[in-house]
Amino acid sequence: MTTASNTLAQLKTMTTVVADTGDFERMKQFAPQDATTNPSLILKAVQQVSYQQLVQSVRNAHPNMPVDALMDRILIAFGLEILKIVPGRVSTEVDARLSFDCKATITKARELINLYEANGISRSRVLIKLASTWEGIEAAKALEAEGIHCNMTLLFSLVQAAACGAAQATLISPFVGRITDWNKAKLGSAWNDSEHGGPNDPGVRSVKRIYQYYKHFGIATEIMGASFRNTNQILQLAGCDLLTISPELLAELQASNQPVVRQLSPEPGNCEIKRLSVSESAFRLQLNDDAMATEKLAEGIRAFCSDINTLEALLKS
Repeated sequence: MTTASNTLAQLKTMTTVVADTGDFERMKQFAPQDATTNPSLILKAVQQVSYQQLVQSVRNAHPNMPVDALMDRILIAFGLEILKIVPGRVSTEVDARLSFDCKATITKARELINLYEANGISRSRVLIKLASTWEGIEAAKALEAEGIHCNMTLLFSLVQAAACGAAQATLISPFVGRITDWNKAKLGSAWNDSEHGGPNDPGVRSVKRIYQYYKHFGIATEIMGASFRNTNQILQLAGCDLLTISPELLAELQASNQPVVRQLSPEPGNCEIKRLSVSESAFRLQLNDDAMATEKLAEGIRAFCSDINTLEALLKS
């Protein structure tokens, strides 16, 4: 622990900090290693006046291109600008409407990588984001074998994480805040911040469980906590491989001098951890038995699909 620098700087000494935004101008002040985007973040960014010129330049370069292909060019344009800022990797998401189509997901991922490579970017600097459905995980397995690295998103359960690890995905993004949201809504008036927050926060506990499982079994897949609601959730996961954080929460961490204490370390711990079966039937049954994960996965896919549809409508107008 050290109090010699701000909280964000302390966090960076034990965890790789990633910017979770499509607003690449704003991320500069936080000097993140990597950056992640998703359809919702890109939609939010393209509606800002400061990015209208970038969007229009892509449209001008491809005047007769179908809107779905134009969407890909928009994603790549933002990714290219982000890669001018971060020294590491950018995550670019495959169309969420393909979340249950393994073959189409693989095809789209290859197309995105080809567009990056055509712009001089090595595939080693790109993570293709896929929903952690069974089909998405199977697609990741095939893509990783081709050297296309994957970031498995919309991940809410240990069985999803275990299957992603078995598929040798490069990285997973367990969603902290959305897990907490579900549990908070479920408990209603029985929710108590002092009892259910801090180390007992359901989203925090979920990521810690995944972290322990991976380290216990020597799974190389990186763990990147995501979808944070407050800085306390972030600090409860200090020491996690990576944490992807919104600009708003990055600013709070940068303005704070709160001491950071490592919460996670890679040494194997609990010997009682059992390896989960991740055959297709076992995966589907375990996911089905987890009401929170089932509901949040479906909800997340619906929301991303909706934002893609909205973005396409904007590009048509």
